[in-house]
Amino acid sequence: MSNITQVINVDKNMKMLKKSVHASDTDQLLSSTGPFTMFAPSDLAFEKLESGLLDTLLEPQNRAKLADLLQNHVVTGKVSYAELKDGDILTTVNGKVLKIGVKNGQASIGDIPVFPREAKITNGVMHLMDTVMR
Repeated sequence: MSNITQVINVDKNMKMLKKSVHASDTDQLLSSTGPFTMFAPSDLAFEKLESGLLDTLLEPQNRAKLADLLQNHVVTGKVSYAELKDGDILTTVNGKVLKIGVKNGQASIGDIPVFPREAKITNGVMHLMDTVMR
């Protein structure tokens, strides 16, 4: 079994997340004991950002901004996909409030769909998103 950082490191659809997690030192958090729930933005999610934004955030002087952006996707505690209920409020590790919606069995945060990801993770659980939450 792997921790969240290790799962991100080997997922071919999370190359930009891997780069971001390491550039911001968020890998330290996601490798720790946890447990955490990670709403992981895919490469497609990062491609939707305005041109040049990710490159700017990856610059060393913007490490704190990048870490803050990534922490919008991390909740303390392990919340499985089946446990996401309509109207639930989750608070990220940096204090952002995420409102969960569930319609016809499909979970979302705001209007962003959340997709289950079945991976054996030692320090939590990960779900996929096709949009970066800001």
